Amino acid sequence: MLEVLAEKGVPAIRLELSSQPSSSFSSTWVLPIQGEGCFKRICYFSAPVNSFSTNLEDSREGAKKYNVSFTRLSERFAFNLLDKKLINKLGKKVCLESKSNHEKYKLYDHIFSRANQVVDYQAWIASSEPFTWREPIKFEACNDILFSIIVPTYNAKSVWLNECFQSVLDQTYDNWQLIIVDDASTDSDSLDCLNYWKKNLDKRIKIIRRESNGHICAATNDGINLASGSYICFLDHDDALVPHALNELAISIDLNPGVKVLYSDEDLISESGRRMRPHFKPDWNPELLLNHNYITHLCCYDSGLIKELGGLREGLDGAQDYDLILRASRLIAAENIHHIPKVLYHWRMVEGSTAMSSGAKSYATKAGFRALTDHIAAINPDAEVKYGNSENFYKVHWPLSSSIAEELPKVSIVIPTRDGLEVLKPCIDGLLNKTSYPNFDITVLDNGSHKLETLSYLDDLSQNEMIRVIRDEGPFNYSRINNDAVRHTNGDLVCLLNNDIEVIHSDWLDQMVAQAIRPNVGCVGAKLLYPDGTIQHAGVILGLGGYAAHAFRGLDRDFPGRAQISQNVSAVTAACLVVKRSIFDAVGGLDENFQVAYNDVDFCLRVGKAGFVNIYTPDAELYHHESKTRGSDAAPQNQKRFEKEKALLLEKWSEVIANDPAYNPNLTRSREDFSVGTINAE
Repeated sequence: MLEVLAEKGVPAIRLELSSQPSSSFSSTWVLPIQGEGCFKRICYFSAPVNSFSTNLEDSREGAKKYNVSFTRLSERFAFNLLDKKLINKLGKKVCLESKSNHEKYKLYDHIFSRANQVVDYQAWIASSEPFTWREPIKFEACNDILFSIIVPTYNAKSVWLNECFQSVLDQTYDNWQLIIVDDASTDSDSLDCLNYWKKNLDKRIKIIRRESNGHICAATNDGINLASGSYICFLDHDDALVPHALNELAISIDLNPGVKVLYSDEDLISESGRRMRPHFKPDWNPELLLNHNYITHLCCYDSGLIKELGGLREGLDGAQDYDLILRASRLIAAENIHHIPKVLYHWRMVEGSTAMSSGAKSYATKAGFRALTDHIAAINPDAEVKYGNSENFYKVHWPLSSSIAEELPKVSIVIPTRDGLEVLKPCIDGLLNKTSYPNFDITVLDNGSHKLETLSYLDDLSQNEMIRVIRDEGPFNYSRINNDAVRHTNGDLVCLLNNDIEVIHSDWLDQMVAQAIRPNVGCVGAKLLYPDGTIQHAGVILGLGGYAAHAFRGLDRDFPGRAQISQNVSAVTAACLVVKRSIFDAVGGLDENFQVAYNDVDFCLRVGKAGFVNIYTPDAELYHHESKTRGSDAAPQNQKRFEKEKALLLEKWSEVIANDPAYNPNLTRSREDFSVGTINAE
């Protein structure tokens, strides 16, 4: 067994073992590292090891040291460990029963070898990024779009100012003006640099100096007042634009008439000039924005909108861009906000910046809290904003009902089942004994149970006034039996629930209902965990594996990032889904042509097409003992049906599957971890 002890900052270790120099034997393994701790895997090699070497995959600046150790395992012990790993990852022991040890090891190694496919960001920059750029255009071709670029500055180092201003001069699109506002700097190096640029012969550059320091909002507003462009861009004094930035903005504006706000992807750049940690963003995602300012840079606004908003709100320095996009979102429609999925902005990692450390400016987190609180008060005075678990992250607690409602909306929980008493009973017990939400009933649709203990249990359940048991002897069709069960209910909301779901926290239904009753919300999905605590579902990503797959599957329940944030998604799993009854009926329920697979994806996409947004919330967390009563789609008798349903999904939704707006085209289509993909290979 290979055991690695790594400190924070080591992303992955590539290990190569070699036999005697005269032998051709050589094996390579990649072990991904997440955070700090001890990471292990089983490695098999068929010849004596003479030497080994290691190197870091995508080594990040700040990576520390790591230790490698080896432990010899007996074959029996090794395969016992290997089996446990496969069962945890695949979820079904039956998949392993017919496989030889050699086949099991190949399957096990594939889990780790997927890390071989993880694209190094430097390699992506070299091989894939060039394919994203469009040919430079003359500004006449884009209706003479003039960009006003506002750069507020205060005591900045000359090296960063020079690189920042030069990045504007290097633009392949020529129709711009650069407005630099010095906020009463006192540093001589900074002032000398500004004086040098003031003498620059390029008439597109304007430099003004404030008499007193008013902070970033006041300085930026001074720049806005001087702007004559039809669009205004914001650039920090220590950051840089890519040469194609304005060209990409101009083309996007020309192709999207009426666009008011544009934003792009971005990455960080070190003081030594190394690009790292790309932020590949989703298209407009208002729910995600309520938890974190994912928009950041590069952001470009229609100048008329900026004037209508009154510029930046003074007193919100550090979160001025967050406040601006929140206020803008209340004035313009979603179709007037456009995302360019390309890295157009380099955010400099310098001491004291939020790029270096999100906690570097606690005042920014407080300002963001105020901006979000004001925004929420404007759209729903009954909602409450709270701080999140990290700097610059927040949570919005939506009310369960309006102040005039007499009672909470009723939820009809629908559970299809066939025997499986070992999972059904914990599911029902959790609903009855652990769920704090008071107004719900349960409909259990028994699709052909025959075991006496199950039938006896169902008879007992039917005596409970909160539970209705419906018998159905027809062939298994998940969509049909759910539709039939819903027809027997009268709740304001419907909760589709698998019989193998187990309640963890008592407020799971409170959290889902609070989201589902919002006027524009369609389907709401929960964070589902495997019994070992790893993620089974954190929303559905379209296009993964060519069709659709669960986000962050197999990763730790606390895996940082979007798995921990409420957000708009294209689809969620029907294993635990809450939706208004009126919406369920309006779209015709589940499509019964999808007997088992992808019925929930299709349902969510139809709900989205009807004008509602679907939401994943990590605040509802439950266990999912996945598919224990149905069996594997890999079984021969089910494979034909599964292939037919995959083909039907592509036939109906090929366009959105090819470009999930809640994902990003630069991310992988072969893994669920939101890592960088490659245009050519994927």
